Amino acid sequence: MNKMIVSNLAYRPLRSIISILAVAIEVTLILLIVGLMLGILDDSKERQKGLGAEVIVRPPGSANFAAFSAAPVSVKYVDILAGQPHVKAVAPVVLQTTVGLNGFEVLNGIDLPSFESVGGPLRYLEGGPFNGPDDMIVDDVYADGNKVHVGSVVKVLNHDFRVCGVIPHGRGSRRYVPIRTMQELIGSDGKASVFYVKLDDPRNDGVAVQEFKSLLPNFNVISTREWLQLMTADSIPGLSIVIKVVIGIAVIIGFIVIFQSMYTAVMERTREIGILKSLGASKLYVVRLILRETLLLAIAGVIVGFALSALGRLGILHRFPTLSVLPINVRWALYSTLIAVGGAMLGAVYPAFKAAQKDPIDALAYE
Repeated sequence: MNKMIVSNLAYRPLRSIISILAVAIEVTLILLIVGLMLGILDDSKERQKGLGAEVIVRPPGSANFAAFSAAPVSVKYVDILAGQPHVKAVAPVVLQTTVGLNGFEVLNGIDLPSFESVGGPLRYLEGGPFNGPDDMIVDDVYADGNKVHVGSVVKVLNHDFRVCGVIPHGRGSRRYVPIRTMQELIGSDGKASVFYVKLDDPRNDGVAVQEFKSLLPNFNVISTREWLQLMTADSIPGLSIVIKVVIGIAVIIGFIVIFQSMYTAVMERTREIGILKSLGASKLYVVRLILRETLLLAIAGVIVGFALSALGRLGILHRFPTLSVLPINVRWALYSTLIAVGGAMLGAVYPAFKAAQKDPIDALAYE
């Protein structure tokens, strides 16, 4: 049977290649889309952890997704927060979403001394801290991806900034400018988008959150630990739905192509099936023959899909270096394999049973 299966697939190479590519595209869609979404999510979580804050305080009406918050309040709240028990340092930050070469990016306006008091001194790979209002600090990922270095001019918000320092990635944003400059550019003098709070002991985060909520009842107060737990695909509105939709589309693609391929193959091999049945092949034998051909096509498609996913990931990282795409992991490799093989086998069930029902006499007379 195995020799017959390989011969049948080799006899129709174009159809076999198309079927393999359909399954491969199915696998690639799942792995790349999921890898891109979860990669960006994980990267955001790691950079948030790198800020060093135990509590995040946002203005009334703002969401947990700080990049899209747009409800600035007075930086005077720094003094109010700093005067509370367990508070060691408070850093006001202005967040502004911009559209760059790599899509949406978040520019941070920071007060450097308070920012470092929360997360520790910045370590410079090149250059140093702000020397003037038009200076910008970037991380190494942004610098490498955009080919900038100390002295380069970066235009953002219709303003030219000079890169004064390059730091390792993982400290919140990829680009930082003086907070006063940011406030002037967006027309929010003396205001901030978020306050990062450093405590005397990370274990006091629960107590501090309750104190801040009592003090500022309308503010969005959350511990960094809780925020990190919320940053999952199931917790972010729409993200899990997008992943399910992508998987559904991929399954439909694989199902339709495999169904059409195997159904056409069964029609073309009517005489062959008739000969097999006249020689004593049972219905189960014919069904197994079709399904095993499909399984071989699916496995080949999965392997090609893994290769295309790896190449696609490298291509995305090369074109958009500041994005993060998760490499293929065991969990999603297994999921995509089961989905692709399951969809392909489902698409072959009807053609297989149709082949098994053929009458050998009618099949032998088929032209």
